[in-house]
Amino acid sequence: MPLTLDDLRGNPGANKDRKRVGRGHGSGRGKTSGRGTKGQNSRAGGGVRWGFEGGQLPIQKRLPYKRGFTNIFKTQWEVVNLSDLAGLPTDEPVTPEVLLAHGVIRGLDHPVKILGDGDVSGPIMVQAHAFSGSAQERITAAGGTTEILERNDKWAQVRPRSRRLPLDRELKAARVGKVGGPSRSDAIAARRNGQSS
Repeated sequence: MPLTLDDLRGNPGANKDRKRVGRGHGSGRGKTSGRGTKGQNSRAGGGVRWGFEGGQLPIQKRLPYKRGFTNIFKTQWEVVNLSDLAGLPTDEPVTPEVLLAHGVIRGLDHPVKILGDGDVSGPIMVQAHAFSGSAQERITAAGGTTEILERNDKWAQVRPRSRRLPLDRELKAARVGKVGGPSRSDAIAARRNGQSS
């Protein structure tokens, strides 16, 4: 048989009927409309905020020693001290690939940073993504050179999340709400005139 448009059906569960509440007893959700009986959550506009514990001291105040946070945008560095470069060959540039081949770093997924703990015995050329001030000084003092590589890891372009819109940044730069600054409506109108011109 030929296939026609009325033969097309969505997969089971693809389309779900909307819950129609407050439409009388015939809807299957009469009287309380699926809200149960009485109480704060049955009223219009009822409910409590997330984390509310009925008025008792919430957990974030009961556990005051739980401080700080984990920065998910923190750059994970492969840290290498000058003392780790002692056994490496000095006739070729020390690159992240050379450090990986000699087991100094764990991999090439993270950028490499050279720190100044240790001494440099001779002139050496080091290529890394970052250097501390003391490491750069000691390598240069020993007659070596340093070269900063361009980072291409996934942490190079990451930026912290921000709820501030570009418009809010422009209004803040225009000193909206400050003493002697324009009102929000005037600043937005001036911005529109500037964009149209």
